[in-house]
Amino acid sequence: MDKLTSSPNFREGIFQNLAPTPMMAEGVSTFAVLRDFLHKPKLVTPPAPLPSVKTNLTTLQANTPLVVWFGHSSYLIHINGINILVDPVFSGSASPVAMFIKAFAGTNQYGPRDMPAIDYMVLTHNHYDHLDKKTLIALAGRTQKYIVPLGVEKHLVDWKINPAQITTLDWWQSKELSADMQITSTPARHFSGRGLKRGGTLWTSYLFNLFGFTIFIGGDSGYGDHFSTIAKQAGVIDLAILECGQYNEAWPYIHMLPEQVVQAHIDLGAKTLLPVHWGKFALAYHHWDDPIKRVTAKAATEGIHITTPMIGEPVIIHEKYPDQPWWNTVH
Repeated sequence: MDKLTSSPNFREGIFQNLAPTPMMAEGVSTFAVLRDFLHKPKLVTPPAPLPSVKTNLTTLQANTPLVVWFGHSSYLIHINGINILVDPVFSGSASPVAMFIKAFAGTNQYGPRDMPAIDYMVLTHNHYDHLDKKTLIALAGRTQKYIVPLGVEKHLVDWKINPAQITTLDWWQSKELSADMQITSTPARHFSGRGLKRGGTLWTSYLFNLFGFTIFIGGDSGYGDHFSTIAKQAGVIDLAILECGQYNEAWPYIHMLPEQVVQAHIDLGAKTLLPVHWGKFALAYHHWDDPIKRVTAKAATEGIHITTPMIGEPVIIHEKYPDQPWWNTVH
């Protein structure tokens, strides 16, 4: 048996979630979803280019984790000279066909040329808005190691990345990166697939322990009991990076509504919430800024500490948490 088929999360020929996770809500038809797709409201995309901050990523110096968000679910984590790049998508599209699902105006301020040398490329799953072939090929010469869920390594090897550079993890498997750094793959409630086949590779979240700090990388996930389970294993989480966009009540089990994002943060017991998976691509039918408006409103109601940086604006744990409602300036 190979790693995939021997995984306890691989059953009936595909990877499975911990809880039953239908793709659609009960009673929702494929026709209804297609109808909504063809009649997206105009404001699924911003009415003007989004603002950003241009940060020189090659000169970063921080002895506490510094996070730079690039829109959607791509971001760089820097600490003590170590650079960790998560789910980079810099090709301008979240689709195998470049003319579809194009990045919003103003969100392509960063690309492979702006990246520093990457010590660890961390990938959460193989959907096109998280695993971008063009970006990975462009960065291959400057990336030392890759950390991926089970099965995703096949894509990288197909793109001529050396298998010796790739670490694959199943849920609850850990990798010691150094005496001061450890990563653990943790469950998520989602699915995988490029093209028609689903479930052939694993999807995941991660706990990252970096020089005494803990960051939770949520990946894509619907809400579930796994967040409270992760909290029991994690200890104190300094920053939870959770998806808050591209949701719809027609598919409530595979992406969280913004209010559920806040509840997941509470379940995790994290100190600060950084909402991602919004602000670059329109994959759902909500207005482009609904996710951040709803998640910040709920966070305020619950007394949750939240940071909302512009693209490129550094977040520094315990030191700098941008929180201005910059999206209100886009009109």
